[in-house]
Amino acid sequence: MTDRILVLNCGSSSVKYRLYDGEEVRDKGTVERVGEPGGGPADHESAVREITDRLDLTGLAGVGHRVVHGGRKFSEPALIDDRVITAIEDLVPLAPLHNPANLAGIRVARAALPDTPQVAVFDTAFHHTLPEAAATYAIDRGVAARYGIRRYGFHGTSHAYVSRRTAELLSRPYAELNTITLHLGNGASACAVRGGRSVATSMGMSPLEGLVMGTRSGDLDPTVIFHLRREAGMGVDEIDDLLNHRSGLLGLTGVNDMREVLARREAGDPAAALAFDVYRRRITGYVGAYYALLGRVDAVTFTAGVGEHAAPVRAASLAGLERLGIAVDPARNDGSGDRVISPDGAEVAVCVVNTDEEREIARETREVLGSPG
Repeated sequence: MTDRILVLNCGSSSVKYRLYDGEEVRDKGTVERVGEPGGGPADHESAVREITDRLDLTGLAGVGHRVVHGGRKFSEPALIDDRVITAIEDLVPLAPLHNPANLAGIRVARAALPDTPQVAVFDTAFHHTLPEAAATYAIDRGVAARYGIRRYGFHGTSHAYVSRRTAELLSRPYAELNTITLHLGNGASACAVRGGRSVATSMGMSPLEGLVMGTRSGDLDPTVIFHLRREAGMGVDEIDDLLNHRSGLLGLTGVNDMREVLARREAGDPAAALAFDVYRRRITGYVGAYYALLGRVDAVTFTAGVGEHAAPVRAASLAGLERLGIAVDPARNDGSGDRVISPDGAEVAVCVVNTDEEREIARETREVLGSPG
């Protein structure tokens, strides 16, 4: 069997692809503005068809698909057949913006490559190791069971890749390392990883819970929802839109790009300064909480767009944690690439790792198919 793997990552309005030959990326790209008026392809089917028609897929060993929500059913990658597709369809109510796009990519790729095995890699799968006490919400057990209400967690492929890469960076056995990974992008989540297993994560039943994000509120008193319904007369869909698309950095400053927030903060904008403090304070709280849960922390690792590129966010998020052995070296913090940014001899290594979810999807696809690499 060859080791050529095509990875398709269908987002709500884009399709990212990578063609791997072993560890080497042979081709890559992103089809943007899918389904947007005056934008790119009309839908995800057209976008994926455009990709498969353009690429040389000779000798392809398999296709790996990112699927956002696997519910409780999928605890590991799955070889795709009609049964798996039906199961992913059944999970659409838990991920109405993402699973349909993922399914569209799967259907077109299966039609275009009917003799090529295809694998679904689930964002939620890495978090199946959460203890029940971490996954369970304190509501009526019967209601929770009936409607699938529990913590699922997301960004699993990123947290898996980054925690493993952290072990490599530190030349430590992955099975012995305790790491707090901070995926800070437009979506953001924290994860406590004990010996390669997720034991706590900030996103919950949906990606709305947890850290402050580009357009999402993160943690919020549920009473806010009731209050908006009763006092403002807002409907469920309007509140959903508010918390998912008009909150976070966007709600606090009018922009969802951390680079713009930092520039405005530097210029003395009080709204940007407050947003920055709310953002980093939430991260600090999760790092402290996960330190307590893990008992021993070997590394704190930043990743994704903000985590990889925003030095002020990294420094501010860990400021004041020196008593826990966590510190950032200013000179190292201003560097680039995968690296350790804590001082020599620090009790806890602080790292920056460039996430590579597509490479992780390719790795997991190879494991399912039993191909080399």
